[in-house]
Order: sequence, then C-alpha cells, then structure tokens
Amino acid sequence: MNDPNGLVYYEGEYHLFYQYNPFGNTWGHMSWGHAVSSDLVHWKHLPLALPEADGVMIFSGSAVVDWKNTSGLGKNGKPPMVAIYTCYRPSGRVQSQCIAFSNDKGRTWTKYASNPVIDIHSTNFRDPKVQWHEPSKHWVMAVSLSAEHKVRFYRSTNLKDWTLLSEFGPAGGTAGVWECPDLFELTVEGTHEKRWVLVVNINPGSIAGGSGGQYFIGQFDGARFVEDPGSRHAVAVGGQAALWLDYGPDYYAAVSWNDIPRSEGRRLWLGWMSNWQYGQDVPTSPWRSAMSIPREVGLRQTAEGIRLVQRPARENRRLRERRFRFNGGDLARANEWLAQNHIQGVQLELVVEFERQSTGVQGVEVLKSSKDETAIGVNWDRETVFVDRTNSAKVNFNPKFSGVYDAPLTAPGRKVKLHVFVDVSSVEVFVNDGESVLTAISFPSGESREVKLFGPQDRAKITVLDVWNLKSSWK
Repeated sequence: MNDPNGLVYYEGEYHLFYQYNPFGNTWGHMSWGHAVSSDLVHWKHLPLALPEADGVMIFSGSAVVDWKNTSGLGKNGKPPMVAIYTCYRPSGRVQSQCIAFSNDKGRTWTKYASNPVIDIHSTNFRDPKVQWHEPSKHWVMAVSLSAEHKVRFYRSTNLKDWTLLSEFGPAGGTAGVWECPDLFELTVEGTHEKRWVLVVNINPGSIAGGSGGQYFIGQFDGARFVEDPGSRHAVAVGGQAALWLDYGPDYYAAVSWNDIPRSEGRRLWLGWMSNWQYGQDVPTSPWRSAMSIPREVGLRQTAEGIRLVQRPARENRRLRERRFRFNGGDLARANEWLAQNHIQGVQLELVVEFERQSTGVQGVEVLKSSKDETAIGVNWDRETVFVDRTNSAKVNFNPKFSGVYDAPLTAPGRKVKLHVFVDVSSVEVFVNDGESVLTAISFPSGESREVKLFGPQDRAKITVLDVWNLKSSWK
C-alpha cells in the first residue's frame, strides 16, 4: 500500500481508502483498498473498493459526501458518497480524472459511465482533492500538473462537469514532481484570523531526502490561491526555500479528512509512512507499508510567521494503559527510574522535556538492545531535534535508508519537549506541541525493547518524563 486516498467522514465512520496492490507487495495494479473506523484507532478492513479494471489503474484522489445530491447520483433521498480519482491507462500513459459513487456508505462502488470527467491528454496530471466551497456554492478541485510543478484549480456544480479556474506554481520546492495536493482553511491559534493552507507533496527533493511534503499559506477566494507575501522564510533544500510538513523521511502524500463535523472544529489527516527511495525494499513480510497515526492540524503565529502545527489526534489516548511519571532529576536518576519500573516495549508513548544546555547532545534511545537502537534527541550546538536510525539493526537493505534527520528548533527556549510514539517499526516525534514533527520507520532486532536516556551525565536535567504502555490497536 502507499498513498492515503478518499478520506471522508460519514454517519459515524472515518473512511480511509488507500493505494493498494491486491496481487503483491510492490507497486502495481493500483486499486483503492478500504478501511473504516469509528474512533480513528481501531480499523476494520473492508473489501476492495475501486479495483483496477479494463486496463485502467486507480490512482490517488479524494472522496466527498454530496449532501445536496448535486451530482444526481444519490438514491432514496440519501446523499451519495462520490470518489474523485485519477484514472491511469498504462497503454497510453494518460492520466485523467474520473469519478465513482456509492449509495451504501462506501461498501460498494459504481464507476461513472461517462468517465473521465477531466481529460487534458497529459501524462502527469493527477491526485484530485475535492471539497465544497460554501461562499461560492460550488465544488473545488485541486489537482497537480506534476512535472510542471503546478496545482490547478477547477470548479463544478455537479461533480461531473469541470471548468478551469486558475493555477498556482511553480513555487517552493521543485526538485521533484508535485503530487497529492490538499487545500483547507484553518484559524490561527488564539486569534480570529484565518488562512488557507495549500499542501503539495514532492518526490524526490524533500527536506529529508526522497519524498516528503511542503505547504504554502495564503488566501483562497474559491477561484485562486494567493500565497501570503513573505510567508516562505523557511528551510531551504538545494537553494529552494519551502515550509515542510515533516522533517523525518517517512511522511508522504498527507491528506486530510473531508466532512468532519463543523462542531468538532478540527482538521484531521495522516500520511503514508514510507519513502519512495526505499519503500519497495523494506524488510517486512507479508505486509509492506503503513500509515502514520492520525493528527490534528492547526496554525500558530511564530517569530518566523504563521506556521502549521500538528498534534496526535486525541483519540490516540484510547490506547494508553499504565502511566509512569518521573518526578524530575538528572539523567542518571532518570535511567535508574526507567530500569526500576521495567519500562520497555515496542508500543510506547512518552513525553520528555529537557532543560536547555549551552552545548552538547541529549535525548532518548528507544527500541534498544545491546546491539541496536533508534535515537531521538536535541543537539544544542546546532539547535536541532533529530532522529538517528543509523544503528536500528536492519539498515542495509537499501543504501538510502540509514541516516540522521534534523528539524530546526525554530524558537529555542529554556526547555524542549518531545512527544514520541514508538511502534514496532516506527517512531513519530512531535516537538514543542507540534511546531515540528519527525516521522521515521525503523527495523530493530526482535529483542529491541529498552528505553534509555543519553546526554552529559553531570548536568543533563529531565524536567518531565511520562511514559505509557500502549494497547494494540488490533485488539
């Protein structure tokens, strides 16, 4: 599996479709797999939703609930669920936009008889994200002209007939193709200000190498996205300044849920937890690839400008079991506490807060054994947070896998807080309440279960250390 697709909420269910090969664990025969959840934590797999058929693969896209039945595809007074996706015909390499619909809560699907609904005879035109734009009373599609580093915007009143509105780009990172755009409006924390966020995934050329995601902040009037002046005072890669979604190597094709109830007042998303540099080589069997945990997305005013922030969706707390709390102290005492409480495991959530040091490196090793570990820490000399998987056991399956990945401390203060989710083969690190995130997969040895803090023994102070054992989401 790879990209998440068609994220939509309807009648108490979160739908997650995704790029899927039903016949193997490498890319091919692209179809839409399907899972649903009532709580974003426990997922039920459903039958294949949109299969490859008649020489046409089902590439990435989105789904909406057509509440007003603008498409006329609904039945019995119920709104249809409509999927909008890229049809790919390998024989001619043409990518066009198609739709399908469901009248039974996404359990079965019918491909629209007059597909494609947009065809510009392009070989690089894909990944439509569609939403209803209430002020202008029409559907809006953001779709990528991948090789041209552009996002196109189309409008429709019925999801079938589309008119070109505008284009955005090239801008930001352009070292690789642009894919999987998303567009949504958020309120800046603590204010009444609103901004639109345009997400563009890029492969290769991301901040951590290979595939990753960038975003732009600006205004959208239903027809055109205009980036805020000066909003891209950002981290550059190869001379290209961009705002990055995740500083780790394994967060790609991030896309948000449509139709979350307005009463919740939040934007939820997740991403594919891998990287095209090595995604088809990872040493797992019989499965290959996974999604990140769901995250809540917001905007925060920082010294550098308005920035995207991400936090673990609150539903993740449902997996917490016993909580262990360290009352504070030096590094040696904290490690004694970890050992005394037998804190170890491959499913953990931890929050650790380090007091600022004038120099040096400190952090926490997870999935640790006598031979290997994954290290997460703060480099005070460079003012960065990092994930280091160079010694995480299985690293030789691809020359581009091993590495150390950094995120800047954008506003270094007296303390740095790391909120870490450890799973059997991944870590997700949220820095300072989501100001930056690092996501990395890791393939430790079977005995790698310990947790250990590292740093200057004589002066490293741990002000907060909370650890939870986590239940399996499969139970």
